[in-house]
Amino acid sequence: MAARFPAMPRVSFPALLLSLLAGGLAIAGFAPLGIWPLPILSLAVLFGMLARTDSLRAGFMIGFAWGLGFFISGVSWVFVSLSVYGGMAAWLAALATFLFCAFLALFPAVVGALQARWPVPPGMRLLVLMPLAWGVTEWLRGWIFTGFPWLVMGYSQVPASPLVGYAPLGGVYGVSTLLALIAALLAWSVTMRGPLGRRVWAGVAIMALGVGGQALRSIAWTVPDGAPTSVALLQGNIPQDMKWRPEKTQDTLERYARMAAASPAQLIVFPETALPLFESDLPDSYRDGLLALGRQNGGDVLTGQPTGSLQGAYYNSVISYGSAPSQRYHKVHLVPFGEYIPLKAFWGWVLDVLHIPLSDFARGAVDQRPLAIGGQRVAANICYEDAFGEEIIRQLPEASVLVNVSNLAWFGDSFAPWQHAQMSQMRALETGRMMLRATNTGVTAIIDARGHVLASLPLFTTGSLSGAIQGYAGSTPYVRWGNAPVLTLWGILGGVLLVIAIRRRP
Repeated sequence: MAARFPAMPRVSFPALLLSLLAGGLAIAGFAPLGIWPLPILSLAVLFGMLARTDSLRAGFMIGFAWGLGFFISGVSWVFVSLSVYGGMAAWLAALATFLFCAFLALFPAVVGALQARWPVPPGMRLLVLMPLAWGVTEWLRGWIFTGFPWLVMGYSQVPASPLVGYAPLGGVYGVSTLLALIAALLAWSVTMRGPLGRRVWAGVAIMALGVGGQALRSIAWTVPDGAPTSVALLQGNIPQDMKWRPEKTQDTLERYARMAAASPAQLIVFPETALPLFESDLPDSYRDGLLALGRQNGGDVLTGQPTGSLQGAYYNSVISYGSAPSQRYHKVHLVPFGEYIPLKAFWGWVLDVLHIPLSDFARGAVDQRPLAIGGQRVAANICYEDAFGEEIIRQLPEASVLVNVSNLAWFGDSFAPWQHAQMSQMRALETGRMMLRATNTGVTAIIDARGHVLASLPLFTTGSLSGAIQGYAGSTPYVRWGNAPVLTLWGILGGVLLVIAIRRRP
């Protein structure tokens, strides 16, 4: 651990440019491209550069440049939602998107600054401190200000990398930390000054992590439970700029009614807010038709629609119609500025800039239980909620299947729908449950309990995805303990690094 690295006394423009490009390249590892080794190599470049500097300013700038390249490449779809569908002026939307990406870039910048001045041996700084700091800052990004866990590095490994074998144990943050460790081992083997044997040991460690992950993938953490259920996932493909227009409401209702009536499935799932009317405003004849269809098929129709009223609290909800008594789920984790305005006294002016219908939803209760519909126990989640694994497991192990309903028309023809589907694949791996995705414009998909997409519909098409799903029972370690084991490990390693730092500091 006493290896030394060639010094980089100050940051240069070529170094910042290399870091920026490395960050941008990492996005190709995520869906839809899915070249999963690229994020590992990208992070290895970043760690290798950071290992050569002990300057707080240089470490911060290198980390910030990497983060800027990463997030501008990965979440530039924010501009589409703000400008094209939110009605914000293009220049203001571009500025807001850049500032948002710059804020997110502060998290890798903190990693760069923190490692630069932490008084531990160079090898420990690279092999322990950097992976630890990376995992912790990604977790913080998924929590602070209600959280933005989009593009956590662990998602890039779904579904092909051996590292996803660790997902049922440590969740996406556990996978992300191991990915960072492999990147650190690569950087250590290339940048260190020392005997060849250390490079060999780095290679052995990387191979061991890969073999271990591959072996874990063969473990069946959960078991099939009950008979399979036939399902139909509806993709209405309603343009976002038409969705809430009163003159289009009848056309939307008729489109979904025709699609549902054509399916004999036990469980028919509509996308998020597919029916652009409050529950109380839905025509009685339409409601009766949904009830009759569910009973005729021996199951249920699960619709996405708002509940409540503008005169009081209203919710982003899913409601069941059919053989079982009507049940509902209200969205819990709301999107700031998209579904509610935080600190309304200060940020209320945003409502005048963004022309978003129903932008002040109330929050559903945290302790909602699975819906007993279609012969399954459904853990419903709405849009952005399936980005939070620790929240999904609240309904487990009781639930037998996961169902996500989304409307990603806000983001146009961008990477966002594919990135969102990849997060659903991770939720399936973490919980050992199948995941159904019913979306307005895509990606509508059936995902098995191993995180593989069994079937999907093309983006921006109108259609119904039919198939059969199997419910599962049992718990993965992640369902039992959530992020607690990873947080505990981080705490232990952090304590060790703190003790070493105290002993080494004059």
